[in-house]
Amino acid sequence: MVKLNRIYTRTGDDGTTGLTTGPRRPKYDLRVAAYGTIDETNACIGIARLHAALEDPAVDAMLGAISNDLFDLGADLSTPDTGEPPAYEPLRIVQAQVERIEADIDRLNEELPPLRSFVLPGGTPAATHLHLARTVSRRAERLMTELAQTQGEIVGEPALQYVNRLSDFLFVASRYLNAKAKGDVLWVPGQNR
Repeated sequence: MVKLNRIYTRTGDDGTTGLTTGPRRPKYDLRVAAYGTIDETNACIGIARLHAALEDPAVDAMLGAISNDLFDLGADLSTPDTGEPPAYEPLRIVQAQVERIEADIDRLNEELPPLRSFVLPGGTPAATHLHLARTVSRRAERLMTELAQTQGEIVGEPALQYVNRLSDFLFVASRYLNAKAKGDVLWVPGQNR
């Protein structure tokens, strides 16, 4: 259980932050950037949920589960796998979370018409915010992939799969909400030449 008695500690005044396992890293460290961007994605999803709750409670419930998963993912990333047996069982993204988000993507996508053009960010308020969350999650995925390719850094395969599926979910959910309204905002190549 998390217990926060004090919000500021002054320990980060030197430009470092502590990982869950104790070591301190610069605040610009790739691992810190990765879990910070997951947190940013979660904040974007929180804004989308304000609107999704009104537009479609089922999508809002899916986003609520994802929001919780993103805290799990942040915990996963902030607890580096050193290859040594840990003193406790760290929280990690597991395959069941990947499978759940895939099932949600399939459930929403089965009701959508095939795409015939690229989709522009827009449409309903929730869909528009989901597009923003999608782009932030793609940045998180790029950071996590770079981290996984860095010597001495390990990122679990389920975590990488989850963040990849996340952007897919956010895209499909935005299309789903737009389909219930007026449809997607489509790109028209060269329209304004």
